[in-house]
Amino acid sequence: MKQLLDFIPLIIFFVLYKMQDIYVATGALIAATAVQIIITYLMFKKVEKMQVITFLMVAIFGGMTIFLHDDNFIKWKVTLVYLIFAIGLTVSHVIGKSAIKGMLGKEITLPELIWARVTWAWVAFFLVCAGLNIYVAFSLPLDVWVNFKVFGLLAATLGFTLITGVYIYQHMAKEDAEAKSSE
Repeated sequence: MKQLLDFIPLIIFFVLYKMQDIYVATGALIAATAVQIIITYLMFKKVEKMQVITFLMVAIFGGMTIFLHDDNFIKWKVTLVYLIFAIGLTVSHVIGKSAIKGMLGKEITLPELIWARVTWAWVAFFLVCAGLNIYVAFSLPLDVWVNFKVFGLLAATLGFTLITGVYIYQHMAKEDAEAKSSE
């Protein structure tokens, strides 16, 4: 349910962009993201830092897009969010408090090396997405960028999440097999 809730603002943005324009879609994105955070809090009594950062970036860059009537700001928002996530993962890992391990470590037991590899893989993924967004946003037409933002980055994120899950599962299975063979 929570994952579906995360996609609603993106869907609203896409539909309104196709029906109206980037400015109406951006305003709706800001409102929908705010509502998403409120609903998330009411349902789960918790809002993740990632959601708050995303909302702040949407509100700031979306607001500048609308008020200055310049779609470049909303395009930069995507890149900056990915860069913030990459920096956040890097810093959390370097100070010994891996954010990914913090999110998943309660349910999954893995060696530190595997947590590190997963963290660095996500850092690389976010950096690649940030770079791709810059290229698509500023080299191709707005329609192409909107489709890339909504479908390309979403598909890439879902695909990379799946790959990460398979990688983690492989290492969980090895640990479980080793534990059973030693019994």
